[in-house]
Amino acid sequence: MSVVLDAGAFLALERNDRAMWRRLKGAMLSGHPPLTHGGVVAQVWRGGTGRQAQLARALQAVETVPLDEDLGRKAGVLLGRSGLNDAVDAALAAMAAHGDRIVTTDPDDLASLVAAAGRRVDVIPT
Repeated sequence: MSVVLDAGAFLALERNDRAMWRRLKGAMLSGHPPLTHGGVVAQVWRGGTGRQAQLARALQAVETVPLDEDLGRKAGVLLGRSGLNDAVDAALAAMAAHGDRIVTTDPDDLASLVAAAGRRVDVIPT
């Protein structure tokens, strides 16, 4: 069971949100590294030297999955099934496995995408 992080979860970490840091630490201690994909990193990373130190620290603790053709196709199918249009969120739902938890600032859309995927995934608002 892994924790999957969306852009909002990373922004909470960047703001030094203590509850989100506890979630990240708990995920790391569980033996299953937290996950995200490259599209989420693109949404949050601005490359500012020093100003994104908290975010850089968080990214070191997370396994980043490539947003490749296979994941893109799976995300596209979920978009078609759900009627939504956020490919980055759809890729998160597509990569989540049964029993995973997605931590997000967009729980309604992620819940719809998870339902379209037919998986038992908890969607946890930040």
